[in-house]
Amino acid sequence: MAYHNDTGSGGEEMAVKYFIDKQYTILHRNWRYSHWEIDIIASYKNALHFIEVKTRRTTTFGYPEDDVSKRKIKFLMSSAEQYLYLNPYWKLIQYDILSITILKDKPVEFFLIEDVAL
Repeated sequence: MAYHNDTGSGGEEMAVKYFIDKQYTILHRNWRYSHWEIDIIASYKNALHFIEVKTRRTTTFGYPEDDVSKRKIKFLMSSAEQYLYLNPYWKLIQYDILSITILKDKPVEFFLIEDVAL
């Protein structure tokens, strides 16, 4: 597996632990619709969270959250619409981005951006 794939899957593992520690219930990981994917679908305080996880091992080209484009958020929302069609009982929904920065000899940094909108 390529180094960037290891970083991504390792970041998603850390993200799951992060959300579980914050009392979220993880419902799905890597949920796919067509060619789109939602990294994490979780529930917390009666709301359904669609979460995009971005992980980087360097800040040379910016922080992980800088890499989440409007296009990516639109894909997240489109995938979420399909999920809600299949699971219509959810009334409160939220789109979140979890940025994970892993720098050598430093603690892992988590930055949660909640309720993202276009």
